[in-house]
Amino acid sequence: MFEYIALSHDKQWQPGPYAGVELKILHKNEATGGVVVLRKFASGVTVPVHSHPLANEYVYVLSGEWQEETVNYQTGAFFFVPKGQKHGPHIARTEVVSLTVFDGPLTVE
Repeated sequence: MFEYIALSHDKQWQPGPYAGVELKILHKNEATGGVVVLRKFASGVTVPVHSHPLANEYVYVLSGEWQEETVNYQTGAFFFVPKGQKHGPHIARTEVVSLTVFDGPLTVE
């Protein structure tokens, strides 16, 4: 059947790389360091401009609304950020939960 199954209610929220951001790691690829995570941003959190030098980032917004520069992303939005590209700041207008895939190690600069 499936090689790997993760049930989110069996996973614990962990502190993310910024205050007010939490992660649930659903899967980690040991060969590439890539991860599939649920990310939760507390309402009002601002994540500064940053990049992920070792991974492309794929994001699907499951709930909430955040602002990226002058664009608001809401439930159902999908976006892609190539590795090394600066993006942000992210401003959580409400609590935001996203399903996010990093295809390499989750590092932040």
